[in-house]
Amino acid sequence: MLQRYMHDIIIALEAIMSNKLKSMLTALGIIFGVAAVISMLAIGNGAQQEILEQIKMVGVNNIVIVPVVNENNEEAEEGESQSKKFSPGLTLADAKAIRSVIPGVENISPEVSYSSALQYSGIRFPAKVQGVAVDYFKLYNLPLESGVYFNEEQDKYGMPVCVIGSNVRMKFFNEINPLGKFIKFGNIWLKVIGVLRKTEITVSSFDNAGVNVYNDNIFVPVTTVLLRYNNRATVNKPSSSDNVITFSGGTLRVSSSSSGGSTSTNYNQLDRIIVQMSTTEQLNSTTEVLSRMMFRRHQGVKDYEITVPEMLLKQQQRTKDIFNIVLGAIAGISLLVGGIGIMNIMFASVMERIKEIGTRLAIGAKKADIIAQFLSEAILISVSGGLIGVILGIGLSYLITMVFEIKTIVSFLSVILAFGISAAVGVIFGYAPAKKASERDPIESLRYE
Repeated sequence: MLQRYMHDIIIALEAIMSNKLKSMLTALGIIFGVAAVISMLAIGNGAQQEILEQIKMVGVNNIVIVPVVNENNEEAEEGESQSKKFSPGLTLADAKAIRSVIPGVENISPEVSYSSALQYSGIRFPAKVQGVAVDYFKLYNLPLESGVYFNEEQDKYGMPVCVIGSNVRMKFFNEINPLGKFIKFGNIWLKVIGVLRKTEITVSSFDNAGVNVYNDNIFVPVTTVLLRYNNRATVNKPSSSDNVITFSGGTLRVSSSSSGGSTSTNYNQLDRIIVQMSTTEQLNSTTEVLSRMMFRRHQGVKDYEITVPEMLLKQQQRTKDIFNIVLGAIAGISLLVGGIGIMNIMFASVMERIKEIGTRLAIGAKKADIIAQFLSEAILISVSGGLIGVILGIGLSYLITMVFEIKTIVSFLSVILAFGISAAVGVIFGYAPAKKASERDPIESLRYE
């Protein structure tokens, strides 16, 4: 029995080889369908991994509180009742109150940052100095390449120490060990005690949501920034320059103004407070409690904004998932069209080979042999098209990464899925023509002209 069916498969293979062009054109729909499925799923997998990496970068279960700096003309429009209210802005006291009052807080880090130039051995390099708490490094899962993080005591007493990003290390200390060296920011010398490992993740578009690409940054205890540089909350006489940072006698002054007479003054002591909760389930309820607490502490002035970056990123992931489903559906339609093409060609093939079918039936072939022959042709075309499509899909995925710089990940599951569908298409769409061929009357087939 097996030998008999093998003979049918060999006949099918000979028929395909004798009509190479027609067979290749028939397989094109399957080839492009499989390639589309693999490449679309690869794009989806790459997007999903990027989102997961971004969630790690913002830290798990984080809540971000940032100040909202209103312009003078906007403040004037808020009404007389609002103008009578006073808010101290976002301060270190807010962070301490959150730590002591809110239950389930795992880590908390107040942040204040300044962008300026670092100096070492005659080299200047633009960088961002971030004043952070000790919890910051645990909160963002920042790995060290060498050295240590600063500790609670160094933060409490405002000691001039820092942890530098990998790009800062390469710029200033490419050939020497940076640990123990002093680097200058403004008029203050900071001792390097740690170097962070380099990250390849680019998430600058999420910076406002609490994501930091830290390769170009140096990290200093927040108390050090507030003590050794001029406390921004005490700056109440801004100069006429726009977004200027000046150094004088070891102090840092910040002032800003905008054109057209509209000015804005950042009276907030901090740029951001990051609160990390123990579990994801606490995020929504804690955000509500935080909102009420901050509203009371700021005298009813809504000069802050509370966001949950992880929720924003997950929302973006859901959007991308929908997009990937649409792309997958389009790719699936390509496979469906390919299957219909196979059925079409196989029906045409049956009509072209009526005499061949009649001859085989007349010399003893059974209906099962005819079904096996034409079904084998359809399966062989779809399977070979599937194999070519897999190779094309993998190549296309790598091409998308190289040309468009879109991250793609080809998974084994997507290859098996696409190839399995292509084989199933051959069986499903090849059966009807094969069945029709087997039901032809041998005598009428032999008389067919």
